[in-house]
Amino acid sequence: MNRAETSLVNSPPRRWLQRFYEVPVLLRFGGRLIPGARAVEIGCGSGYGCRLILERFGAAAVDGVDLDPAMIGRAGRRLACYGDRVRLAQGSATDLRTALDADDDSYSAVFDFGIVHHIPDWRAALAEVARVLAPGGRFYFDEVTAHALARPSYRRLFDHPTEDRFSAGQFLDELARDGLVVLGSVTRIRGDYLLGVAAKPI
Repeated sequence: MNRAETSLVNSPPRRWLQRFYEVPVLLRFGGRLIPGARAVEIGCGSGYGCRLILERFGAAAVDGVDLDPAMIGRAGRRLACYGDRVRLAQGSATDLRTALDADDDSYSAVFDFGIVHHIPDWRAALAEVARVLAPGGRFYFDEVTAHALARPSYRRLFDHPTEDRFSAGQFLDELARDGLVVLGSVTRIRGDYLLGVAAKPI
């Protein structure tokens, strides 16, 4: 992310939107996690999402991974009060085995608060989500689509991959190809934003 987007995702309005709109939508589709659930947030940034995963979704523990070591440092400071319930690592969402030593079927839930559209090989990221989800596990996603990324304001202000971007339909279709079943989803602002939850069949 460039400086403008980093400032935006760490701003109070973005936090407000995440807490009071996005989280309730995701909870409506996927519900809270089972007691003892272990979750992972891909692209955890400064740790705000990890906090929501613990407090609002009821995870017993959460792992966070991010490419940016500065963000991992910020997340560590924000989440220090949770002790060993949080584990943070620098690494790629396309290779959680290297970043977090994550075996197949490792997590009850995976959270994507708007990171997959930053990943050039977004299909590999979704395949990795499917790999690490345990049977019955849920993938909570909140994404920005190609429709939004094509807007002049996005192109001018932010730095995103310019090729092979996904529409809402393409994202959902890829989840199905990876063996996940969409429990519910919704698009907003003429398809710019996609929120939903998918599950790995038991």
